[in-house]
Amino acid sequence: MASISSLGIGSGLDLNGLLDQLRDAERGKLEPVAAQQQQQESRISALGQLQSAMTKFQDSVATLEDASLYESLSASGGGDTLSASVDATAQPGSYNVEVTDLAKAGTLATERVDATDQPIVDADGTLNLNFAGAEVDAVPVAIAADSTLVDIRDAINAKADSGVSASIINDGEGYRLAMNSRDTGEAAAIASTNFADLAAGNLSATPGTEIAQGGQDAALTINGIAITSTTNQVEEAIQGVTLDLQAAGSTTLSVEQDTLKVREAVSGFVDSFNALKGTIGELTAYDAETGQAGELNGDRTVRTVESRLRGVLSGGVAEGELNMLSEVGISLKRDGTLELDEGGLGEQVGGNMAALGEFFAGGEGNAGMAGRVGDAMGQMLDDSGLVSRAVEGAEGRLDRLGDRYTRMEEGVERTIERYRTQFGQLDGMIAEMNQTSSYLTEQFANLDAQLNQG
Repeated sequence: MASISSLGIGSGLDLNGLLDQLRDAERGKLEPVAAQQQQQESRISALGQLQSAMTKFQDSVATLEDASLYESLSASGGGDTLSASVDATAQPGSYNVEVTDLAKAGTLATERVDATDQPIVDADGTLNLNFAGAEVDAVPVAIAADSTLVDIRDAINAKADSGVSASIINDGEGYRLAMNSRDTGEAAAIASTNFADLAAGNLSATPGTEIAQGGQDAALTINGIAITSTTNQVEEAIQGVTLDLQAAGSTTLSVEQDTLKVREAVSGFVDSFNALKGTIGELTAYDAETGQAGELNGDRTVRTVESRLRGVLSGGVAEGELNMLSEVGISLKRDGTLELDEGGLGEQVGGNMAALGEFFAGGEGNAGMAGRVGDAMGQMLDDSGLVSRAVEGAEGRLDRLGDRYTRMEEGVERTIERYRTQFGQLDGMIAEMNQTSSYLTEQFANLDAQLNQG
């Protein structure tokens, strides 16, 4: 049988086109599996969105469950004179603060030289930086021979523990090495140097004298008690309070219950729950006009999440002065969302903070509302929880569908190869038949010609 290199050459039939049609028909069997794969991928993505919204709500719940939230203090007042921050050791109180002086760094300008780029040191030497405080050691800076004023400045700045930052200024008559203490306060001020001795013979014709401005400690009174500080950040003058002095003046500082932080935490709880409900609504929506359904429409996982949260939120707590969300200004609406009454919350925050803390954070041996919600969320979100199991189940189905798709695809290719072989055989057979037909036609024509001649 003749070898056919391309289908249809021998027979003249469009066998390649027919083979393509058969391939399309066979691959049509893959479409239902591909559709199921797409469905599972969409479900996994939707479950991820649900998980993310639940995690954000869980974070807001954890904030309310922290008992220290209801004990936190904040500082107010200070005006332009100071700002303040508090830590957990602070105590409520009111403080009259008068700032007389702000802490300042000391400065010193050396004698003049005529140029910045001419050597002023004849031999290797040491520049001694002396400070005002007796307890602050002098700092030696090595200076190489032939150093210019620029070289000396750079040597000072290169020494990490020099205690000063150096620059060069032109006072109109010559150049001075200017040094600014890195730390504020009287003791840390740069007081003198041996610059004149180091540059002896190379100073300006009118070298002038060193110009020093001493450092200054901050001075203030708190409720009439005098306090000094080497910096403008005064710590522990008031227990648990850090004062950041900004200007001289008088002010009243109040340390009191941080009601704003509690309001923000409760508001965040309501907002994140409603965001979770919004996500669920989008994932389970159904448009009757278009027949389009959300990825989790009718999904058992979502129904369980909603049911458990609704049960916990409407159940309240058994212990304490406050028992239900409605008593703290939060109502569960008919559409399943929460609504916050700022006025109702304000009454509890302003006059019943201890009871509010017990309601959300619980007391000794008793879980509060946040604890109950947190437990429910933890059970649904942990590695073996409801949502994780749903994701794992969808991923498992997707893997099996992938294997099935691969097997079916391989089967399609085997079928097409079988068709290709059969078509090749058919093409060869038809080619031979055409050759035989042509031969016989030619022989009959020759025979007929011979008979006509006879």
